Amino acid sequence: MDINKKMQDAFNAQIKEELYASHLYLQMAFWFSKEGWNGFAGWMGKQSHEEKEHAMDMAKFLVDRGGEVLLTDIPSVQTSWDSPLDVFKDAMAHEQHVSAQIEKLADVADEVQDRAAANFCAKYVDEQVEEEKTMRDILNLFKHAGGAGFALIDHIIGESRK
Repeated sequence: MDINKKMQDAFNAQIKEELYASHLYLQMAFWFSKEGWNGFAGWMGKQSHEEKEHAMDMAKFLVDRGGEVLLTDIPSVQTSWDSPLDVFKDAMAHEQHVSAQIEKLADVADEVQDRAAANFCAKYVDEQVEEEKTMRDILNLFKHAGGAGFALIDHIIGESRK
């Protein structure tokens, strides 16, 4: 069965969200590199790659279902932060935004009664729970470590994605 037009449009909107997230996290990685936070930079670079993989996975699903991928302009992203903590606060806020968007995508699948799309979306609903937990854990490290502990956190985060 070919994908419903409303479902196709919702997937295209989510693909744009995923590519935006990839750009945002890549910019965060570049900022971390510029500031000398190499562990954070490597971790954010991997996050960026993962978000692009999500976009590609969604695009493949859409094409496999007879749909059309329509790439549109991606808005520019923030380019500078005051501290590593601020970067991770923004990353957490963005993950929460993505979670809300994934929920909307799943709602469309339910609305148009597309079980295949609903099943596909379920893995991303679960993924977002994991992503928010990871960001929350990192923010808790910052909260408990204080300023002097940032270098240790940079090392820990850098090692966690190897």
